[in-house]
Order: sequence, then structure tokens, then C-alpha cells
Amino acid sequence: MSSNKNFSTETSERYAKALLELSKENSELEKIENDARNFLEIYNSNNILENFIKNPTETFSNQLEFIEKISKIANFSKNFKNFLSILVIKRRVFFVKKIINNFLTLATFKKGKVDAKLVSSKSLTSEELKNINSELSKAIGSELNFDYKVDKDLIGGFKIQVGSLMIDTSIKNKLRKYEQKMLEN
Repeated sequence: MSSNKNFSTETSERYAKALLELSKENSELEKIENDARNFLEIYNSNNILENFIKNPTETFSNQLEFIEKISKIANFSKNFKNFLSILVIKRRVFFVKKIINNFLTLATFKKGKVDAKLVSSKSLTSEELKNINSELSKAIGSELNFDYKVDKDLIGGFKIQVGSLMIDTSIKNKLRKYEQKMLEN
């Protein structure tokens, strides 16, 4: 592993890979992916929950009881519930958001798909989105899953991010570059 990675990144990647392997071994990839997305949605929408999970002074039993209850309510698979419990027991639950995001990225990649973000200055038609997706998918060699948003602050143009590659053709970005050049002179 790269020495540039910090502990949370390495830990998150290892646990995400373990969850992916567990999902594949038990032929539950789709179910656990859905469970992971549902958990993230619940986690991201509730600050109290996030604070409870990240609180290092919470007892194992309280956190495990919570995992049991939320798993029952959300109908999580037994393996996903057990995975969350292991994170509590191993005191890695602090990284749960990062772990699940890494897992979802790995799972999507395993299916031959790549997540991408597209932000445009104006609303694009479904045909335009389809054409952009098709062209980029050909160039990358994998099917893309777009997370599409409109940001009027871009003034014109768009931004696309595929993995670590960022393409920013927005007028806002060009104006910022001109401003930097003027300040340098």
C-alpha cells in the first residue's frame, strides 16, 4: 500500500473490499448495495445518529443494540447487519461513511460501471445527457453512472468528474483563471 495513504483511507478500503468479497461469496451484492445506500441515506440525514455512531465514549452494547434495531427496521440483510456490528466491535464504526462509499464505488466498478458527476450551467435534455454519457463511456471503456446537477453559478459550460479526472469548461472557472493571472502580473 502507498505510504501516502492515511490510516482512515487504508482502513476504509480494506473493510470495503472485505464487504465486497462477503457480498460476492454469498451472492448478495445487489441486496447489500441497497442496504448500504439505505444506511447512508439514514446516516446522512440525521446528525444525532452520526454523532451517536462517531462517539468514542458510547458503549459497545449501546451501539450494537442500535445496529440491531436499525437493521430490523430497515430490513438489512444478516450479513450487512453483522458487518456493521464488526465495525462497532473493532472500533472502526467511526469510518462507516467512508467504508460504505468505498464499497459502493467498488461494487459499481465490479459491474463494469463507473460513477461520474456532471454539473452543467443549464438544464440538459435527456437526449443531451444520453449523448454525453455515450461519448464518455466509449472514451473510458466503461459504462458511466451519472450524478447530474444544474449549477447556474457556472454561468456557462459544464464540469465532469470521472474518478480523479476533472474536466471543467465552465465560464466561472475560466474567469477564476483570468483573475489569478491578473493578480500574478
